[in-house]
Amino acid sequence: MKFTPFFDRHVASGAKMTAFAGYQMPVFYTSINEEHLSVRRNAGLFDVSHMGEFILKGPGSLELIQSLTSNDAARLEDGKAQYSCLTNESGGIMDDLLVYCLERGNAYMLVVNASNIEKDWNWICSHNSSGVELHDISAKTCLLAIQGPQATRLLQPLTWTDLSSLKYYTFVKTRFAGVDNVLVSATGYTGAGGVEIYFEDSGGHALAVWDAILDAGKEHGLVQAGLGARDTLRLEMGFCLYGNDIDDQTSPLEAGLGWITRFSKDFTGKAILEKQKAEGVKRRLVGFVLQEKGIPRHGYPILDQHGKGTGVVTSGTWSPSLQQAIGMGYVEAENTAPGTPLFIGIRDKQVGAVVVKIPFIS
Repeated sequence: MKFTPFFDRHVASGAKMTAFAGYQMPVFYTSINEEHLSVRRNAGLFDVSHMGEFILKGPGSLELIQSLTSNDAARLEDGKAQYSCLTNESGGIMDDLLVYCLERGNAYMLVVNASNIEKDWNWICSHNSSGVELHDISAKTCLLAIQGPQATRLLQPLTWTDLSSLKYYTFVKTRFAGVDNVLVSATGYTGAGGVEIYFEDSGGHALAVWDAILDAGKEHGLVQAGLGARDTLRLEMGFCLYGNDIDDQTSPLEAGLGWITRFSKDFTGKAILEKQKAEGVKRRLVGFVLQEKGIPRHGYPILDQHGKGTGVVTSGTWSPSLQQAIGMGYVEAENTAPGTPLFIGIRDKQVGAVVVKIPFIS
């Protein structure tokens, strides 16, 4: 079992801990509902240092990324990032990830899911025929997400960089909380605004950064938030969770990720995805809301309006913002239009639901 540098802080704050992707991680500190609403209204601090980070450097680094990912990284300039995914030979999603352009054409950082670090690393290394310089910096990289409408305001005293000027999916390297070379990125997994910060824990300054953020956030309603709220927040936005909503057997087109699938360049699985696009997908990931009491859980069956099986729930929860049960799942193409009635098989009951556009909240 692995531990992030902030483990002792989590325990001291009374966090409910659990094993996740090989790490001991906080699920919640007070309650998922309270932490969720605090992030939507004010700000929350998440430890996501379990995520993986790879550096690709030198000639051929862009070409390697282009050949393995679905989005077009050639569009990136220095200081910009993009959402993308690694695809396999059958067009399935090996992982979804962020691509950071550190130096156009010469240096990039890939941020991958914690559960896929080894798989992704081996896949990239096995395709590195041009000798690109590769570094797995996951173990020594701290990653904190400060999310919410008050996030940049409360963090401003900790850096000389104007955080309010950071546009969505851009980043800057700066001095932050007394630490140099901190990468501050206007990205996140909550849809509530805010930033994510990456830094190396050399000199053991990780805890000082954590404490500085909490101290700066006291008057802004900042709370410590765990994986529970992170999951409910991302689901309200319709963001996919690897292993639930996307995996090696789901394609970007089925998952509604056609917008990060660029057919203007070559990449693994392109031909299969082009064929799928031309013929149309047979199933697609949709959002739905329950119209009766119940909570949709991963793996629950989805039935059409006639009671015939049409798919399966991939993610579901009670939305603290909407005060309503919501979920996502793959259903047959004829049942994907917003307004389509469905039923969710919850225990021995068929609970009414209806397809809606995602995100669930604006």
